[in-house]
Amino acid sequence: MNAKETSDDPVQRLIDFERAEVITPMIYPPQPRLVVTGVLPYPMDVSLAPLMYVSRPQWWGIQVVGSTGPGPSATPAITSIPYTVQLDLQGISGKEGIEVIGATKTERIPIPTT
Repeated sequence: MNAKETSDDPVQRLIDFERAEVITPMIYPPQPRLVVTGVLPYPMDVSLAPLMYVSRPQWWGIQVVGSTGPGPSATPAITSIPYTVQLDLQGISGKEGIEVIGATKTERIPIPTT
């Protein structure tokens, strides 16, 4: 454990997702949103974390991250815990689209340029 880590720090890791899609509400100007769904192995908070780039990449990586509170590891859930998270893609798109990054798979989604 280094000086910045304490037992009070939340634990974050990549988690799996089942479906990722880009939706665009019927408004002008178009505002595409990434919607990711899946099932959690145990209770945790889920977020979408865009990677940082110096210049615009072909595919912009967005990680699916699960966070648990500090303390001992969580016990598996008795039942499935579905999750859905969204991210506004304004300013977060590669030249061809986005790449959703989970624990065991990635998925590239093309986003048309306007």
